[in-house]
Amino acid sequence: MLSPLNLSLINGPIPVIATVAGVLALVALAIRKNRTWWTRIVPAVVLACAAVTAGLKLVVDHVWKPWPEPLPTILAVWAGAALLAVCLAVARLRAGRWYSRVLSVVLVLVVTASAVTAANAYFGFYPTPRAVLELFTNNRVDLDVAAKPASSVVEVPAGGKLADVWQKPADLPERGTVSEAQIPGAFKARPAWIYLPPAYAATPRPRLPVLVLLPGQPGSPRDWFDAGRLTERLDAFAREHDGLAPIVVVADQLGARMANPLCLDSKLGQSETYLAREVPEWIKQRLTVDERREAWTIAGFSQGGTCAVQLAVRAPDVYGNFIDITGQREPSLGSRADTVKAAFGGDEAAFVRVNPMDVLARERFPRTAGVIVAGRDDVLYRQADAEVFEACRKAGMDVLWKELPGGHDWNVWRPGLYDSLPWLAARTGLSR
Repeated sequence: MLSPLNLSLINGPIPVIATVAGVLALVALAIRKNRTWWTRIVPAVVLACAAVTAGLKLVVDHVWKPWPEPLPTILAVWAGAALLAVCLAVARLRAGRWYSRVLSVVLVLVVTASAVTAANAYFGFYPTPRAVLELFTNNRVDLDVAAKPASSVVEVPAGGKLADVWQKPADLPERGTVSEAQIPGAFKARPAWIYLPPAYAATPRPRLPVLVLLPGQPGSPRDWFDAGRLTERLDAFAREHDGLAPIVVVADQLGARMANPLCLDSKLGQSETYLAREVPEWIKQRLTVDERREAWTIAGFSQGGTCAVQLAVRAPDVYGNFIDITGQREPSLGSRADTVKAAFGGDEAAFVRVNPMDVLARERFPRTAGVIVAGRDDVLYRQADAEVFEACRKAGMDVLWKELPGGHDWNVWRPGLYDSLPWLAARTGLSR
């Protein structure tokens, strides 16, 4: 029997029930036996809330612009519904008995919960109630404990693969570990989140490939563990490969949830130096890894996907592979003019020198391989992803195109990464 904790919060009955409950709660808040209420108060409140919601979307999309994409209309509608519920409840609180006031508060909570559920379903952030509950758990292990120095390592013959010589120990743990660590550098980054697969606990220890993974914007490294279900998916991969999986370091390329330093060295910060030099150096010093460039992959979704392509062309000596999941055509703060002004003080030539599409047009990368993942219904970036794919192909890269059902959300981002793991395993020696 399916546990209620494993029911989908993205598809199926829960989002539908939440939507119906929200609409009925809003209708209940609007119903009242009073002529003035219907002819004056309700129309005024509805118009005011509609104006505030429209103004909010206008400010977010054209003034504040915290991210390049416009605020989705469906989210603006639900925000307006929640605001309308609050305003109607406040108007009702001025009259009526105590139980009527309590009911009004309950109805506001129902509408708000419906709005949150709709937003979650739109982005596919938390797939099940279990994923929500895991937000309140802390299964992290101190990195000094999880990554203690190896007494011996598995030797792989030159030109060979780790999968050819690896023998799974009988006492290997079933699950990997998750740790949090501050990676110092020129860029003021938040702590990275690190996944070490079961094989890392073996003696002798294998030198494992590295996947440097990036979140989207707005976002944080933890997003790959909460919404991305990274531990669960990588543990499953490891079970199918005798405990082998890549070491995953989810680094912070943003500095703050709403920031966007563009993964460049510019007026906005030294994000490129951090990801291209300082993070890899720290990983090599702290962890037992395969240091060949062919064993290193940079990956991310949305702004993180854009960044992955940037690092693939700006640091090809470090990253031999990349996975770009629904990234942008180029690093952007909304428009080319806004981006150049904010990052380079209006110096277009400085931007052209580091912009991946311009680099791809003038240089070749025959030793780099990548996967570009697009959402079939992603009206924002599907065409841009196709253009990036073509530019990479013309630059000599060994690139694979994946198009998945869905839009610009976790319903594409999760499978975009995990469906690429067999390709990654073959590239990095984790499979024969």
